[in-house]
Amino acid sequence: MTPTSPLAEETRTDATAARPENADLGLEWVEGFAALGPRFFTELRPTPLSSPTPSYWVGHSDQVARELGLPADWRNDALLEALSGNIPLAGARPLASVYSGHQFGVWAGQLGDGRAILLGETAGGLEIQLKGAGRTPYSRMGDGRAVLRSSIREFLCSEAMHGLGIPTTRALCVTGSDARVRREEIETAAVVTRVATSFIRFGHFEHFAANQQHDELRALADYVIDRYYPACRHNERFGGNPYAALLEAVSERTATLLAHWQAVGFCHGVMNTDNMSILGLTIDYGPFQFLDGFDPRHICNHSDTGGRYAFNQQPNVAYWNLFCLGQALLPLIEDQELALAALESYKTAFPNAFENRMRAKLGLADAADGDRALIEDALKLLAAEKTDYTIFWRRLAQYCVDGNIEPVRELFIDRAGFDAWLLSFLERHTHTPREQAAELMLRSNPKYVLRNHLGQQAIEAAGRRDFSGVATLLGLLESPFEEHPGADAYAGFPPDWASTIEISCSS
Repeated sequence: MTPTSPLAEETRTDATAARPENADLGLEWVEGFAALGPRFFTELRPTPLSSPTPSYWVGHSDQVARELGLPADWRNDALLEALSGNIPLAGARPLASVYSGHQFGVWAGQLGDGRAILLGETAGGLEIQLKGAGRTPYSRMGDGRAVLRSSIREFLCSEAMHGLGIPTTRALCVTGSDARVRREEIETAAVVTRVATSFIRFGHFEHFAANQQHDELRALADYVIDRYYPACRHNERFGGNPYAALLEAVSERTATLLAHWQAVGFCHGVMNTDNMSILGLTIDYGPFQFLDGFDPRHICNHSDTGGRYAFNQQPNVAYWNLFCLGQALLPLIEDQELALAALESYKTAFPNAFENRMRAKLGLADAADGDRALIEDALKLLAAEKTDYTIFWRRLAQYCVDGNIEPVRELFIDRAGFDAWLLSFLERHTHTPREQAAELMLRSNPKYVLRNHLGQQAIEAAGRRDFSGVATLLGLLESPFEEHPGADAYAGFPPDWASTIEISCSS
């Protein structure tokens, strides 16, 4: 890939072209979530955009298209309209699901898909969803729309997380429109086509538990177990209680997810229970951020005035959210002590998974006494000077390749402190071949992450109908551990103005 000459997305310019009646992805659809029945959702079609000009392609992922089984020439005018919510998609049964949840630690009551519409599930087991396709019965005071800036951020970060090996929902494409949407200011509308094995959240379970709809709660839990956690039916733990086994399995997946986040320096920003995936996927990209300088107390969401979702709070918040899920499942588990026992594994699963991720970043294939101290000392060193997190780890990996420590050392004012840590690092590697350590570190420490300023530059260009920045970033983020000759500018330090970018719940 050559970042200096990316291919821009094709656009439609014929505003007078008549919209086709429908479009066809050529996929076989199955009932999936819709089989649960009308208490779980409302069937409705997306609301067509009112803009007099046609929609246009902003970005697309060929990787996701291949996973869906789409042909190479899948992007046509009819599908552009369908994936913008303007015309029906053949075979789809669109719906918006209902859920509830805790937001910023407070019970928010009924929520639901306020701007997301599930088109359906493919025979390959993937759900396809449009985000920004209009109002639903669960929109509350919202307009059901998404804007260009937030849609580009979600599209790119979905694919960036996948490139990093982090469990996530995916994004097939972003389409844009000249239709106006009011946020803090007037912006243009966009739609993200999201893809996931399931979009079921903790909040789905909270909804039926809070409303004492225990039959629906059981049906939902049985659906999730039978579809995604079948081993829970045959687990002898917890006296054979499949719902306690489900809670434990979700806890451990969530622990793994949080270990990934913390190791790569990812801040989610809005870890409400309705933004937590029952499959342990990263879901709902709003005010997220990859750390620049390492600040454990960093708050990426400017709406989070109390710092509930600060970077170093994320593992604890995840446990709190799991506790809420446990409360929701209690009518099925029927034993509070059993539910608490099912949550217990998170307390060991997270630190173990996190240490394993950090060991890999240090080039250590096996565990040894003193590893935790080595990891903690490295993080303390980074925090003391707010050293750039991604650059430090990548330069340390490069040092193991070429033996030149100066690019790493120059990141610190406290050279003596760094030298002392380096001595411990080298002592730990006494019996590890440098080539082996280097290989592990290069595939564990990305060169490219979706920094805020990179996303902002792509967004500003897209506002001028220049989508080359989106295409360039996508190519880098799909393979973030590779060097990509000519793209070093995308892996450099953030400019000073990056610190002024404010990302909130409207982002």
